Amino acid sequence: MTKFETYQSTLGRINYVLFLIAVASLPFPQIVERYALVAWLIGWVLELRWLKVKDYQLSVSNLRLSCPLLLFGIWYVWRALSGLWSPDQHAWSFMMERYLMFGLLVPVAIYGVNECYDWRMIGKVLVISCAAALPFYILLMTALYYHPDWAFAMGYKEWIGEGINWWDCFVVNSSFIKHRLFLCTIEIIAAVVATQIWQGKPHIWLPIVLTMLSLIVFTGSRQSILTLAAVIIIYAILHIKGRYRWLYGAGIVITGLCIGIAILFMHPRMRAMLADGISLEQLQVHEPRVGIWNIALSSPKDYVWFGLGGGQSHAYMMAKYDEYQMGYFKYKQYHVHNQYLEEWIELGIFGVIFFVIAWISIIYCSRGIGRQTAIYFVTICMLCMLTDCLWGKFDGIAIWAVLMLYIYLQSRADHLEQSRDNIASQQESIS
Repeated sequence: MTKFETYQSTLGRINYVLFLIAVASLPFPQIVERYALVAWLIGWVLELRWLKVKDYQLSVSNLRLSCPLLLFGIWYVWRALSGLWSPDQHAWSFMMERYLMFGLLVPVAIYGVNECYDWRMIGKVLVISCAAALPFYILLMTALYYHPDWAFAMGYKEWIGEGINWWDCFVVNSSFIKHRLFLCTIEIIAAVVATQIWQGKPHIWLPIVLTMLSLIVFTGSRQSILTLAAVIIIYAILHIKGRYRWLYGAGIVITGLCIGIAILFMHPRMRAMLADGISLEQLQVHEPRVGIWNIALSSPKDYVWFGLGGGQSHAYMMAKYDEYQMGYFKYKQYHVHNQYLEEWIELGIFGVIFFVIAWISIIYCSRGIGRQTAIYFVTICMLCMLTDCLWGKFDGIAIWAVLMLYIYLQSRADHLEQSRDNIASQQESIS
């Protein structure tokens, strides 16, 4: 082995370890995952992957596996070009910096990763980390509940730890540590990953999954409860066997929807809304998102075709709050709370259509077990994007980056295994 090959091999192992650290950091506060992902990308560059391209990386099949990452890279370029008509260059540049990961992963899609990367090991690290998140947050929230002064010392100015019970304190304040949208999203994904890694061994994955689901219940996130119901439905449909699988699948869908709606209406905020009567005014009182969407959609002519430019949705909403005299919404700096609507406001109708196509391509371009993971991942994210902006914090971008590479590795492993089987069968037929 030459000095260069030794250098590349050593950096390859370091690069893989850095990626595992980034994976393990996903359920915890974002400051760790931000630096871990940046360090991983720097390690990938230092490894000089493009000087050691293998045959499978040049194949048409590999280009197909990389297609979703390339489409999101094009989406990032599209956002960069929107700066030409963006009125606020500062907001545009801030958005480009926050979304930089979408562009930086394009070379990774083209040149691939080294042979150290094992999707099963990555999945195990993710599952163990997400399982460890439950005792971490319970201990942390308990400590802050009994010592609220610690919360203020940590910089949380609106900490609520007195006058309410521990459960309500956890529900209200957990997002100060880690926004519950991202926490619940990665916990649901990790639950799916656990069933894949220990397939056929429910005595292993079932306790782990129940631990993760209990954390979702602790957060009290209605969105996550409904998303979890959708994932359970998909899991049941994908694992049903037999002649009448679609009939059984329809029954599972109906049952799952009924259970999800029943759990949703047990939520305290939903019960309060039902007690006051369901109307647009009451919806806006109990669910600010409805009021935000109503305001954002009041003048679609402002952005319908080409949008206002990248990073402009926040300023647009602040102006709309002034116009509709929604001072509280402006004080809270509420964003659009819908990723599709944000894309429409910033990039226009063509931008949001391309954005949806990029997400669907993840399923279409994946193979084998990677396609199953992609179905779950896309379902979870596309449902979450209905009520929040997944890219509002770096947490969402980090989850996207890790899961995209995870699905790519699963699909690549399936492709290589099929290729070896085909070669073996051809050799047998020749002999």
